[in-house]
Amino acid sequence: MGRAPTDTKSKLIETATELIWSSSYNAVSVDEICAKAGVKKGSFYHYFPSKAHLALATMDWCMQETKSKYDDMFSPTRPPLERFSLMIGHIIEQQVEKYEQLGHVCGCPFAALGTELAAQDDIIGKKINDICVKKTAYYENAIRDMVAEGMLPPETNIKRKADEIFAFVVGQLIMARIRNDLDALKRYMEKGLYDLLGLNGEENLTVQSNKGAL
Repeated sequence: MGRAPTDTKSKLIETATELIWSSSYNAVSVDEICAKAGVKKGSFYHYFPSKAHLALATMDWCMQETKSKYDDMFSPTRPPLERFSLMIGHIIEQQVEKYEQLGHVCGCPFAALGTELAAQDDIIGKKINDICVKKTAYYENAIRDMVAEGMLPPETNIKRKADEIFAFVVGQLIMARIRNDLDALKRYMEKGLYDLLGLNGEENLTVQSNKGAL
């Protein structure tokens, strides 16, 4: 995750993000977060009443990082299918980077926290749902443009198709984490998304030839 922390609160958020993403919320203690961040425990509770409040802050921080990248990748100035290709390239690159850093697949940080905490904490559940809605909106806009350009039939249910793509992406990342294996992501994720969109092989090859290296 990009920028270097410059203050105590930022150090706690970034450290918690890394530890929770690489392990799990319940497996990481406040003491461990403070030790890794080089922050006294009293300072932790100055900024966050509980570990759950810190988890909410990590989700906000991750979403800010995600939004800056998705705003670029899903810019309406790009061809709509290229937006999805760039997203998949970004996901794979991010997962490879984390794997090389930590020695295991981390998957999706939102999915990891959501499956662990959403049913236990309504506020966290709502936060994760809001993030899902925001990410799905990028897909909806791209699919809407694909319909407008005649790449998809006019009767396409845009929202449902966007929800299906979101579920597909999250499912792929969860399975990669379970298997601790990125090969399936590298080999099948892009083709699987094209199949989900109902695009044929010729269209896929056109996108592949135009998008360049990711």
